[in-house]
Amino acid sequence: MNKKQERQERQEAIEYIKKHIKKGDTLYTKIVKVSPSGMSRQITVLDIKDNTPSYWSYYVSKILGYKLKDNGAIFVKGCGMDMGFHVIYSLSQTLFNDGYAIKQRWI
Repeated sequence: MNKKQERQERQEAIEYIKKHIKKGDTLYTKIVKVSPSGMSRQITVLDIKDNTPSYWSYYVSKILGYKLKDNGAIFVKGCGMDMGFHVIYSLSQTLFNDGYAIKQRWI
């Protein structure tokens, strides 16, 4: 896939997720796996509306440039901070130019 296609996919993901995630919504993060070194994690991103979960990891991976693993989780490098908060803050900043527009909670 070339850079133009990647930019187009990213823009489409942004437009799609903005139709479903609004300012003030809460996205939940769940750690699926931590590397043995503790330097990376696999995290899923979802929301729950009307007792039904919707998984957003695919769109988050496209928007923020994270690798999507076979188990549907995004691969996030880093340690020493709350990486779930980091993912949602970065997504919120990208979508709404406000890192705190979307709330984050752990499952």
